[in-house]
Amino acid sequence: MEFIFSPDAKWLWIAVMTIALFFPVRKMIWVMTVRRAVRKAGEETVDAAEQARLMKRAGFTSGLLCFVFSLFYVGKMFQP
Repeated sequence: MEFIFSPDAKWLWIAVMTIALFFPVRKMIWVMTVRRAVRKAGEETVDAAEQARLMKRAGFTSGLLCFVFSLFYVGKMFQP
C-alpha cells in the first residue's frame, strides 16, 4: 500500500488521472466542435459521418490534453 503513495508510482497516477479525465473532456470538446460546425455550416451539413469524424478528432485532442495536464499535475504533486 505504501508503494501507491510513493513517488515511484508517479506513472501509475499519471495513467489513472489521464483515463479518468479522458471521457468527460472528450465529450465536452466534441459537443463544442459539433455546435461550432452547426453554427458555421448549418444543421444539414453535420451528418452522422461528420460527427464520427469530429469524435475521433476530439478523442485525439482530449488524450493529448489530459496526458499533458496529468503529467504536470502529478509531477507537481510528487515534487520534493
